[in-house]
Amino acid sequence: MEQRKGFTKDFWMVVIGQIISLFGNAVVRFALPIHLLEVTGSAALLGIVSGCAFIPLAVMAPVGGMIADRVNKRNIMVCLDFFTAGLTAMFLLLYGKVNLAGLILIMLFLLYGIGGAYQPSVQASIPVLVEGEKVMSANAVINMVSSLSGLLGPALGGIAYSMWGIKPILTVAAGCFCASAILEIFIHIPFVKRKRETSVWRETGHDLKSSLSYIVRDKKVVGKLTVCCAAVNLIVSSAIIIGLPVIVMQVLHFKNSDSSAMYGFMQALLAVGGLAGGVGAGVFSKKISVKKSWKLLLYAGLLLIPMGIALLADCSPGAAYVIFALAGMLIMAMSTLYTIQIMSYIQVTVPVEMLGKVISWIIAVSTCAQPLGQVIYGFLFENMKGNMYLIFFAAAVAAVFIAWYNKKIAEQL
Repeated sequence: MEQRKGFTKDFWMVVIGQIISLFGNAVVRFALPIHLLEVTGSAALLGIVSGCAFIPLAVMAPVGGMIADRVNKRNIMVCLDFFTAGLTAMFLLLYGKVNLAGLILIMLFLLYGIGGAYQPSVQASIPVLVEGEKVMSANAVINMVSSLSGLLGPALGGIAYSMWGIKPILTVAAGCFCASAILEIFIHIPFVKRKRETSVWRETGHDLKSSLSYIVRDKKVVGKLTVCCAAVNLIVSSAIIIGLPVIVMQVLHFKNSDSSAMYGFMQALLAVGGLAGGVGAGVFSKKISVKKSWKLLLYAGLLLIPMGIALLADCSPGAAYVIFALAGMLIMAMSTLYTIQIMSYIQVTVPVEMLGKVISWIIAVSTCAQPLGQVIYGFLFENMKGNMYLIFFAAAVAAVFIAWYNKKIAEQL
């Protein structure tokens, strides 16, 4: 399929649609777990619900990849955004009428399942909308959009949550999904429909086998990099996702009315770090190399140590908050830059006709590690309230080993 040169109007429309949709997504994913933690006060329940919610993403990612390679990617985005808007409206109708934990779990299940089917379409559309040498810059733009949405979503969501509660937040999010879907209707993404030569089930089985074989046998480096991404999610990402809300809302002892807003601001600061990593990837796209990506994982792991020290030294709430926020920002910058490097390498080396399926496997495998990590960290933070610093120290050691393994892989590229 012929690639279009530069950043086309359609690419920018995809970007704008992502800004609107991801803003709504960031608001919902921020509000629901925090509301659950505030109502129940249980870190273990937060870990279980958040962890289990990622399972549909892992399951749906390969399905989304196969669909992305066989169906117009624009249509996938439109349908899923409209469906998400309806799902959010349904949550509002059922709120207060059924068990809260179960309702949030089902909502997150469906949201992450939709995300698993949605993201392969976005990632697979990049190589057909921009030329090869601009793929890393395009990925940087998409990641900056994600970071910007993560910056505005939690910050505004935290303020709105502390002032008005959960319902206004979800109402705004539903509007965002509708607006994104309407915009995406007018996007044109080059697509060539494949002729079906066998049944849907056999076709699906063949796609799964061929893409998995490509990762495991034909292009082993991709499989090994996927293992690294999964390990980062298991060790680093899960520690941040579960640890920070517990620390800010239960350990630092801010006023109850301020804790959710403070966590929202911290989420926004983490998004600033992600935005900085995206900007760096775009600006230095021709200078950075995937062979040196292991250093980013090493730095991210070492930055967990100051978090542990802040808890061990029993700093004041304000000082500890600053340490967690600054270290978290840098970790997000390193992680974002690492993700962009890996994804860009895959996009320019994997054949276009297999790209959606390969990306979906990477998303699925790396995502599978996150629920496990979140459940583990949930129980650790619940049962080690007096020794939480040990959790961050252990995670730092594990992250260093991941970086060492990634270095061995980089030597094969």
